[in-house]
Formats: sequence, C-alpha cells, structure tokens
Amino acid sequence: MREEARTMVATRSTTSRRCLTWWWLACCCFVSWVASSSWTAAACVAVTSLPGFDGPLPFSLETGYVEVNESTGVQLFYYFVSNIIFVDSPVGAGFSYAATEEGSKSSDTNAVKQLLIFLRKWLHDHPRFSLNPLYIGGDSYSGMIVPTLTLAIDESNGSEEKPFFNLKGYIAGNPVTDYKIDEDGRIPFLHGMGLISDELYEHAKETCGEKYSAPSNAQCAHSVQAINDCTKDINRGHILEPLCEELQSPIHNTAARDVMSRLMLESRPAAADDDIIIFECRKASRVLLKIWANDETVRESLGVQKGTVGEWKRCNRDIDYNSDVRSTVEYHLTLMRKGYRAIIYSGDHDSRVPSISTQAWIRLLNLSIADDWRPWYVDGQVAGFTRSYASNNLTYATVKGAGHTAAEYKPKECQEMFARWISGTPL
Repeated sequence: MREEARTMVATRSTTSRRCLTWWWLACCCFVSWVASSSWTAAACVAVTSLPGFDGPLPFSLETGYVEVNESTGVQLFYYFVSNIIFVDSPVGAGFSYAATEEGSKSSDTNAVKQLLIFLRKWLHDHPRFSLNPLYIGGDSYSGMIVPTLTLAIDESNGSEEKPFFNLKGYIAGNPVTDYKIDEDGRIPFLHGMGLISDELYEHAKETCGEKYSAPSNAQCAHSVQAINDCTKDINRGHILEPLCEELQSPIHNTAARDVMSRLMLESRPAAADDDIIIFECRKASRVLLKIWANDETVRESLGVQKGTVGEWKRCNRDIDYNSDVRSTVEYHLTLMRKGYRAIIYSGDHDSRVPSISTQAWIRLLNLSIADDWRPWYVDGQVAGFTRSYASNNLTYATVKGAGHTAAEYKPKECQEMFARWISGTPL
C-alpha cells in the first residue's frame, strides 16, 4: 500500500424506523497505530484469517472500537479494509454498543457528532493518513447523514479543532434526501415502469396535484391507496425481483440452520436444498450473513468484545433513534457552493428512492449543466446514464438494472463508476 492511496470509511446504520445501509468516509492508506496520553487510543486488531475463507486473507483488515462518548460509554466498531473504513453507526448497529441505556439512544444529529469524534480519534491514532484525501459516502438512509457529516467536517476545519481534515467531496447512492420529494416521485416512477394504469395515475395526479406524500383531500387519499393496493406485492427495492418477504425471518428449522452454518464456516459449497434456504431470493445472502456474523468463532476472529452485543442483526429495528433531519437539500447546495466534488447515483429499478425523486431535488439546486444527459459504458455496454453539473462539481448517474442499493445489484459497474469519478475521469 502507498500512503497516497485513498481510504474509504463507511458506516453501517440502522434505526427503529427503517433499515439504514452504508455511509462512507474516504481518507487514507495503510495503518500506523500510535497511542497517546491525551486521547483514549483505539483498541484495534489485525485480522489475518476468517472462518469460511481458506488460508490468510488476501487483503489487510483491521477491526476495532473507538469511544465517542465517555459519559455513556458509546463504542463504535469499525472495519479497516485496504482503502475503506466501515463504521457500525449509530450505536446499536452491527457490533457498536453503549455501556448505558442513555448511550443507546441516538438521532441523525447525534450520529453525525459521534462520527466526527470517531474520525478525529481514528486519525489521531493513525496520523499517517491525516493528509490523505477524505471523501464521505454512503447509501440509502445515509443520504441524510452523508451531506450533514460532510458539512460538519468542513465547519470543523474552520475551527480550532484538530486534526485538519483534507476533505475533498462525498458520494451518495440511492440517497434518502427529502421525505416529501422522495415520496412524491414514487407514483410517477411506478407509472413510468408500467406498474399502474394511465387512468389510475392521471386521477392521482389530478386529485393530488402531484403531491402524494401527504394527501390533502379524500379523493387524493383514495387514489394513493388504490395505487398502494395495486403494487403492494411488488419488491420496492427492485421492482423486477421476487418479494421473498419470508426471508426476513431467520431460518426456523434448527437442523437446517446448523447445517448451513457448518457449510459456511467450513468453506464447502452449500447444498441447493429448498428446505435450507431459497437461493433464488436475494435476501438469502442476508440470512447467511446473519448466521455467519452470529458465530462465536467469527466474532472472536473479528475482535468483538464478549458480552457487548447479543444477536447481530442486519437491520436492528429496536434502536431508539430519532430522525431529526428532514431534508438535506440545503446541505447539498451549501457544499456545492463551497466547491466540494460529489457524485449522486441511483439504481434505476429502485422504487424506495426512485431516480425521479433524486433528479427532482438536484434540479432544485439550480446548477448549470456542464455535460448533458448521455449513456456511460462498462465493457462496451451501457451501464446507465449520467449528467454533470457546475463545472463537473456534481455528477449524477443511474445504474441500469440496479435496485436499492445499486452496488448490491451491480457491483462491477458501481466499482468502475466510483474509480472513474474519484480519479477525475468522466464516466
């Protein structure tokens, strides 16, 4: 690894209202750990092997905890993989925990404050990376956190707080941005995808005045309900995929669960047994992840402290969380005016945060178009469509065939998109 290499810091996050996905912060390169008397040094572990993978890991992995609130004992767990740091945030997500009941409560604002403290402490204990370019990023609900945190870091640079962050920009995928705008784009998206009739759409459009998030009259409410009833069995994350809601629950058959756990941890091919799991459903991998993450051998390998977290959940809906940021449109506008680079992207089959909604709030920024709508390619094939604004400070892109979130469906295309953007190469 070279020090010049960029590092991603990402955060995994969950609330009682919804399942949050990844936040990223991009910074630096390989680790040099330094303790300090003025700070509580991060407790970190070098992970060289993991159950389910034969031989040593082909990449560098450090895990650890950073205390971000001494009075309530909030410890954020992180993974540092080559150029990426993933942070389990807010407290209660992943392996992050609090020593007190008060510390287990969180909000958008509080999560941002804790992540800022995390970054300060992590860079203080890893000073080798302090001058490297820093990017903030994430997907889904992290759309409420990424621009808020990016602006908080910018404001920190203008204060006396140390260290100084070499902040360059941010990334947001399928981002929740403004509750009203996001919801208002859902019905036009469903109509455009041929999932509701022209008559149903036109009646809703007329009675609601294109504002569907909070029906203002009985006719509008009736139209919205009719649309919801019509599409209730559609997979909102990806409208072309099966719903597979039954896979949200763990595998109930104890014997099947034990077999699957053994197969995973022994690196053997999993049997195609429908009694064990339905592999055609994308959520199958999430069930497997839950089995793996709750294995004691895995936890020991990752350096997870015993007794801190009970059952690992991909979406911990029991977190006491307050969504106190309702819109981040103004945050984006402020960051654009300050000259930070950004890329916003959408899976074009996502009806949770439709591309129509994302493009709607981008238009509110009133930025001049630098490079108009055109296809972008990977391996000679159209990977999506893109447009750049304001002398290329902001790039918007769709990912063709992807859902919520895009990288889960099209990892190759998203990796290529990110690599081009961060290097300054047009998509």
